[in-house]
Amino acid sequence: MPRITAATVADHRASQHAALLSAAMEILVTEGAAGLTPAAVGARVGLARSSVYRYFSSTADILAQLVEDAIPRWAARLTGATAGGPGLEARIRAFGQVTLSFVAHPDYALLRALVSVELPQECQDRLDQLHETMIAPLRDVLAEAGHEQPDLVAHLGWAILGEAQHRLAAGAGDPALVERTALDVLCRAMLT
Repeated sequence: MPRITAATVADHRASQHAALLSAAMEILVTEGAAGLTPAAVGARVGLARSSVYRYFSSTADILAQLVEDAIPRWAARLTGATAGGPGLEARIRAFGQVTLSFVAHPDYALLRALVSVELPQECQDRLDQLHETMIAPLRDVLAEAGHEQPDLVAHLGWAILGEAQHRLAAGAGDPALVERTALDVLCRAMLT
């Protein structure tokens, strides 16, 4: 029988779940998606593979839960970056800076992993919903400024930033130049 290491069974399960997610993220960052399996995650925290299946149904489920954990943090950072501020351009630029900073964070490994794993449709649908929460702060800033097409323009801006992220992650070009150019293009596109 497993040893309970918390005050309640629910607390124990929550602690184990958090430890498994942390281990999964470490594996993802150091070994990539190919190294991420329920067995590897269990081994990292000292649990049998069969015990890991109490928390995750598959590798795709592990990834989905990592995304569920990470996206709200980034959405909150994006919302904070666009809150108030000295003007529309500064708020758009702040949104872009936070979005581009994602590349240097370990959470960026999630994007690379998601491309290599086929997610069940319900996971993909949820991922799409979460993705929208990251675009929402830019859309809100544009709507507040009276832009006629805030949703479309926010998505186009997200595409600009996505290309810049891709180039930064690939090491294509001087990072400072890529960031500066992307932010300039983003602001010009949003402010016309």
